[in-house]
Amino acid sequence: MGRERDLPHPSHVMNKSWQRSGLAHNNFPSLRPDNDIKSTNAPHEPRHRQFHLLAKMSTNAKVKPGQLWGKSKDDLKKQLDELKTELGQLRVQKIAGGASSKLTRIHDLRKSIARVLTVINANQRHQLRLFYAKKKYLPLDLRPKLTRAIRRQLSKKDASRVTEKQKKKQTHFPVRKYAVKAE
Repeated sequence: MGRERDLPHPSHVMNKSWQRSGLAHNNFPSLRPDNDIKSTNAPHEPRHRQFHLLAKMSTNAKVKPGQLWGKSKDDLKKQLDELKTELGQLRVQKIAGGASSKLTRIHDLRKSIARVLTVINANQRHQLRLFYAKKKYLPLDLRPKLTRAIRRQLSKKDASRVTEKQKKKQTHFPVRKYAVKAE
């Protein structure tokens, strides 16, 4: 909300005072139809907006998750190392007093590292699921979480088991069927 303070409300654009001040439709960048966000050479833009636009332009090195899924484990490890070294360098530059556009780059790098790690972990878990598919027991972290009560429930097989005595009772004294005789 605070960023829009220096912008006129669209209803005020046709106002004569706006036209006299030179901020009418033809001079105001955000109201021009052919406005290009990437152009930062607008001197009338506030300083914080210019930095914001520069930061948007420098995010071209974001890692796309779609490209990561097809990569091998070695490629992913290599990319992760590169991203981490770049992040370390940027943090050093930040302390040394680098440009503020580097701060948004740090954010993007951290998110890219998270994406790579997510793909690595997902692949690892997939391999583990394949390995344990035919085994009797699954590791705890691969089992379904559900709720504590459901996890502690008897299996259907165990719940339907009956003692020998109960089985004999059921066969010899089944539930009687009653019917009203039609007259």
